[in-house]
Amino acid sequence: MEKSAGTKPQELLFPRPVFHNKIWGGRYLHDEYGYDIPDGDVGECWAISAHPNGDCTIEGGSFDGKSLSWLWEHEHELFGGAKGDRFPLLIKILDARQNLSVQVHPDDAYAAKHENGSLGKRECWYVLDCKPGAMIVVGQRAKDREQFARMVREGRWDDLLYSVPIKPGDFFMIEPGTIHAIQAGTVVLETQQSSDVTYRVYDYDRVQADGTRRELHIPQTLDVVDFDLPLPKSGDVAAPEKDGVTVLGACPNFEVERVRVVPGSPARVPQTHDFMCVSVVHGKGGKVTSGAGSWELALGSHFVAPAGSGDLEFEGQMELIVSWPEG
Repeated sequence: MEKSAGTKPQELLFPRPVFHNKIWGGRYLHDEYGYDIPDGDVGECWAISAHPNGDCTIEGGSFDGKSLSWLWEHEHELFGGAKGDRFPLLIKILDARQNLSVQVHPDDAYAAKHENGSLGKRECWYVLDCKPGAMIVVGQRAKDREQFARMVREGRWDDLLYSVPIKPGDFFMIEPGTIHAIQAGTVVLETQQSSDVTYRVYDYDRVQADGTRRELHIPQTLDVVDFDLPLPKSGDVAAPEKDGVTVLGACPNFEVERVRVVPGSPARVPQTHDFMCVSVVHGKGGKVTSGAGSWELALGSHFVAPAGSGDLEFEGQMELIVSWPEG
């Protein structure tokens, strides 16, 4: 849904990322993006999030020190006519030094009923980096619940799981009910519903530091797997690039675009939505100008452009992922 800008330009909101240690993570987020991350294996940067498990705090400006969830509740005009009882999107960078577990997410109806009113989890991946020959799991071959359960019991993972090769710039929409797993040596920008519900199907029999294995969720998985989903042939982006902008994907919850900015050729992105999430994922950075002023950007910068911020004009050398809520 598109909205008209308000009469007073709203300043951009720059959240402070929240980082999560993961058994499969590494140090890429520090080494390549320069983030000040915790010690140990860090797998996730929650860059724009109001979820209780990682609620970002705004840095600078009129709302310095306020959480994104607080703004959603108390300054909702910043988000136009966006509906719902929570900020609907969550933007992450995932660093998979090792394989992520094979997993699946529920839709809104199942999560609301079985996960204390949580949203479901529709997500998408934009591949930022990967090792040569990297693969990604994006589907499964079982025809029905009974066959799926049997293949899991028998450990027939090579027969069950469907994988495709990947390269930087690939894009995958991960519908609820999709069996999926990011594989070792891959870094992705993930745009998703604001949910932290994951059902693990297989975790490679890995042992955690305390000697235990992570919990699996086979009964829930059997409930939510969608056996009718098509299997993608690749993550190639078919949409044409126009004035530096490429539509990567759209779904009932969000739309995602890639914006390329080159020196000497500013890129203009209209802000006609309830709000927009913007991440600098490649390049040296530059500057963004809106109706309320200008801000310097670097690799790894993330911000929210509120309703009424005015159109965004970018200068410099960078690649951006831009998203906004639908519905």
